[in-house]
Amino acid sequence: MSTYERRRTVDVIDRRVGLLFGVFLILLLAAVGRSLYLGTLRAGALAAAARGEHIQPVTVPALRGEITDRNGVVLALSEAGDEVIADPKLIMHRQPLSAAQIATRLAPLVGLTQQRTLTLLTKPRTGYVVLNTDVPAATGRRITQLVAGYGINGISEQPTASRLYPRGTEASQLLGWAPTGPHTGGGLELLLNKQLTGVPGKRRVINDALGNPIQVDTVKPMVPGKNIRLTISAPLQSEVEQVLAQVGKQYKPKGVTAIVTNPQTDQILALANWPAFNPNSITTAAVRGVGSQTPAVEDQAVDLSYEPGSTFKAVTVSGALQDGVVTPQTVFHIPPYLDIYGYKISDAEVHGWVNYSVQHIVKVSSNIGADLIGQRLGAQRFSHWVSAFGFGRPTGVALPGEQAGLVLPLNRYNGVTMYNMPFGQGLSVTPMQMVQTYDTVADGGVLRTPQLVAAVGGRAVPEPKGKRIISAGVASEVRNMMRGVLADGGTASGAGIAGFDMAGKTGTAQVASNGGYSKTEYVASFIGMVPASAPKLVVAVVVDQPQGVIYGGSVAAPAFQQIVGWAVPYFGINPCPVPVAHVCR
Repeated sequence: MSTYERRRTVDVIDRRVGLLFGVFLILLLAAVGRSLYLGTLRAGALAAAARGEHIQPVTVPALRGEITDRNGVVLALSEAGDEVIADPKLIMHRQPLSAAQIATRLAPLVGLTQQRTLTLLTKPRTGYVVLNTDVPAATGRRITQLVAGYGINGISEQPTASRLYPRGTEASQLLGWAPTGPHTGGGLELLLNKQLTGVPGKRRVINDALGNPIQVDTVKPMVPGKNIRLTISAPLQSEVEQVLAQVGKQYKPKGVTAIVTNPQTDQILALANWPAFNPNSITTAAVRGVGSQTPAVEDQAVDLSYEPGSTFKAVTVSGALQDGVVTPQTVFHIPPYLDIYGYKISDAEVHGWVNYSVQHIVKVSSNIGADLIGQRLGAQRFSHWVSAFGFGRPTGVALPGEQAGLVLPLNRYNGVTMYNMPFGQGLSVTPMQMVQTYDTVADGGVLRTPQLVAAVGGRAVPEPKGKRIISAGVASEVRNMMRGVLADGGTASGAGIAGFDMAGKTGTAQVASNGGYSKTEYVASFIGMVPASAPKLVVAVVVDQPQGVIYGGSVAAPAFQQIVGWAVPYFGINPCPVPVAHVCR
């Protein structure tokens, strides 16, 4: 090769080396520029992205407060749990165990069959499947240990909280169910939702490169809701519900409700409804009712508006005694019937002209007698006493959806009003309003709001202040007259208990229908107290449209008898502190 050729070859090589060096220099400058860009202008965003890959914020749901009975028996509680989630894309990629082996070990922990678990773990074209929405916290820890022990990738957990009602159907309408969104929930769970709801907490979970948690830090502790203590007694509640179930089975009514109170404090000791439902699993049947039954979620104690019938005579008689227009011994000449504009008013028992004292009118539940007492009282004073006892407005008890009933104002009275309202027809009430009235008579004439919540967050709720409606003497006279209802010849003579000083009143009311009254549908009720001399218990039983037998003395009074017979010894009540001839024998 000539000198010229060698020199030309060297020049070509030099140029190629220079070009290659230039390319490397450009790449180096680009890398330095990129590094400077990422390290300065994009540093914050990249750091956040890195943290997002390895640091996961987790919200810890707040546990709702407990609801207990008067003695601390838990009626509703929240339990911490976990939602178990799987990523099928990761499960099927580079696992220490096969998908079938993972499914075998995981299935019993998530409450699924091995085949169902395997189907979910291998679900195609998805990176997210839920294996269980709520496993107990202890089970969640076992799942965490399983995943960590085998190095399984693609199984994760999120904290949850579930509401449990350990006594099942007991007090279900009273408790209701916890809200899960707007316009949901019921009962005390809904009414006291603000107090029961706690404050969610926050955790920070640090994951390794495979997504497995290696560190969990509490950023903000979860604060549970306030506990609620009720006035009810769980053992009594259980007994009352069993009694109502018997009534439901025997008479197949639309619904039955019972309320038990201590009239000296107006605390509600039991509040039960039939049919019942299980708040652990709300169903469409419970919400809509089964057949012709009342919806099981409905609290009939405050939702049922019905004509009270003869139980309302206690109001008419109390007002007349307080105004001094009658005494228990005042005698009325009772005709066989009253003909009011072609509408015949008669008594349950057919009779001719008879002389009944006010006391006997109460004992045999004479509609005609109640009307004659109402006539002597007068429309204006009668209207006053209806309002004074609280009818036409809610009692204010701590339950949502309480109805006010329907009462005609005085300026809308017509020619028939004072011939049907005095014996409990032509107005509607709720069982809770009637209990409030009988509590007033039982407690010496003082009207109070029925109390259901005893304490919130450990702080006692003040007892409701009372307002005197009638004198203690008048209240005592009314109780004494109602003793006769359970005595021989009374409308509930079969409901008495030997050695018990008891008083009460039956009610059998036709159901209003199409502008008139049904001849086949009735509401049977009984409200009574023990001991009549100084009542410690008031018990109301209301049976909506029983089948076959319709009278309050036959349908509701026996249930009252069973409840009182159980409750008196349980609470250690002396049923006859002052022996009374013909009563406590």
